[in-house]
Amino acid sequence: MGFWNTTDIGIDLGTSSILVYRKNEGIVLSEPSLVAVEHSTGKLVAIGETARAMLGRTPPEIAVVRPLQNGVISDFEATQRLLRYFFKKVAGARPLIGPRVVICIPSGVTEAEKRCVVEAAAAAGARRCYLIEEPIAAAIGAGIDIAAGHGSMVLDIGGGTTDMAVISFGGIVLSDSIRVAGDRFDEALIRYMRRKHDLVIGERSAEDIKIQYGRAHIGKEQQIIEIRGRSLLTGLPESVPVGTNELVGAMAEPLRQIMDRVRTMFEQTPPELAADITESGICLTGGGAQLAGLDRYIADYTGVPCRLADNPVTCVALGTGRVIENLSVYNGALRDYRHREYR
Repeated sequence: MGFWNTTDIGIDLGTSSILVYRKNEGIVLSEPSLVAVEHSTGKLVAIGETARAMLGRTPPEIAVVRPLQNGVISDFEATQRLLRYFFKKVAGARPLIGPRVVICIPSGVTEAEKRCVVEAAAAAGARRCYLIEEPIAAAIGAGIDIAAGHGSMVLDIGGGTTDMAVISFGGIVLSDSIRVAGDRFDEALIRYMRRKHDLVIGERSAEDIKIQYGRAHIGKEQQIIEIRGRSLLTGLPESVPVGTNELVGAMAEPLRQIMDRVRTMFEQTPPELAADITESGICLTGGGAQLAGLDRYIADYTGVPCRLADNPVTCVALGTGRVIENLSVYNGALRDYRHREYR
């Protein structure tokens, strides 16, 4: 079977992780969007899961970096290497013809940021690149009929950005993107532990605590957990007992920032579409959406029903996959970039 048929791919190019959908096969790869590089030589040491295992544990001459920050490329060369690595991993042997690629982007990115994504994909070997906005891909992946005249609202909380959109008749009526998402929850936990408990914890520890114990609501019952880190007072390793309800307050600020933008979007939504959304509810997608009780928190805040998609982490990747399987059907939701546009 030729490369044309087997390796056209859809990519959820996230700040925290990259998911790749291969045509006719589904999601074939999911790894952290991390790269470990040697400072002095620029040599690539590790990518993906291997690089994540090195977080906070590397010698000074090696840095583990995120080539994407807040949903956009911050390190072009590292992103190019990351994409080339994933293309090769998905395609296997070096192809004669590069793949067609559908890549998700946050709804608020600039033309320059879009160009950077396309150029990185081209440099990594893509022969043709299509861009799709994350809320549209998330809606498709969540099973929403974007072509319907009934208004829908998607709230996609990823690692670096939260994207939200009101969708009707196959297009975005209103959209917004805020660079506050899962990573900000982690940062809030790090700041809280430092300020309240004089304890320094790392990024990976904060993420693990958020996933296992984080919540958006004060619970009737709480657990007392031991959080390990380095004491600011003694400089020595230390364990501190913390109630899980404390973590609610620790993450309150980034949650409030997201809700303020949701409220602003509702204020700008046409009344007919607002009525539709009140009936159908808000669809919650993305890895950050898995914070325990977040759907209830949003419903209480807005007064609008909110449901967590069946596969929140993979919704965007599944959406890009359905697009790559049916390019002619979803052509109106895409922007097609040919390489010559940027050469």
